[in-house]
Amino acid sequence: MMRDTEKTIGNLIDKQGVAFISSVDKDGFPNTRAMLPPRKREGIHTFYFTTNTSSLKVAQYRKNEKACIYFCDRRFFRGVMLTGTVEVLEDAASKEMIWQEGDTMYYPKGVTDPDYCVLKFTAEKGRYYAKFQTEEFQVPL
Repeated sequence: MMRDTEKTIGNLIDKQGVAFISSVDKDGFPNTRAMLPPRKREGIHTFYFTTNTSSLKVAQYRKNEKACIYFCDRRFFRGVMLTGTVEVLEDAASKEMIWQEGDTMYYPKGVTDPDYCVLKFTAEKGRYYAKFQTEEFQVPL
């Protein structure tokens, strides 16, 4: 059992170079893809990712907001899955909040690029796996 859920999960997340994020397709099947880690997180409740507005996952989230994110520490064979919802944010404040130097490589028109948006993932519950055991938890607000 984790002593401090938010600290344990937060530390695992912050050390990963890849995040896996899933959406639901038109036929109700999960679609998972690897992404850069979240640009910003608020505890283990809210995560912000950059992506292309024109991507398939954005179209899927607009139709079905259900989602999950997964982070895996391969060295110690442990991981965490968080389930919740995704909002597609296209307002200037959200885009500026997580914009970083070098993002023009992905979004050539800069922070106002219409093909640049923010995915805001809000977690509701999670499952942590470590030491051959799994533990479910509610995400603190």
